[in-house]
Amino acid sequence: MLENIKIFASDECWYRILTDLGADMVDSPNVADVVFDDIKIKAPISVPKLQTAILAAFENKDIINDVFGSDVVLPSLQHKIIVFLYKNPNITMRELKDMIGVLPNVKTHAVENAVYQLRKTYGCDIIQNIDGKYKIGRI
Repeated sequence: MLENIKIFASDECWYRILTDLGADMVDSPNVADVVFDDIKIKAPISVPKLQTAILAAFENKDIINDVFGSDVVLPSLQHKIIVFLYKNPNITMRELKDMIGVLPNVKTHAVENAVYQLRKTYGCDIIQNIDGKYKIGRI
């Protein structure tokens, strides 16, 4: 199930486990389709759940390529924002925070700051806010 997905894992134990599962392991994150370290898997985990997490990360790489037109490495929160907005256009900031896992009673501007940084780095039109609803602005 993991064949033809190039995976990089810096941890030797995970490297061996993934190799045993038939993954195509690579020695550099620069040539990987999925950087396993970025998935943040917590052991113990079943094989089906592990495969599902890797396939989701692989799918998300395609989303990043679709949005930016190339492989772009983003900080984790920015990556999550792009993926969630791609999959769920026209959501409010509260809904976006809920999807990312920010509890309703937590006072933080981390998500707003990540949106700001994305706009600053990739242009104002990367994320649009129309009547309080956010979406990817260019694809």
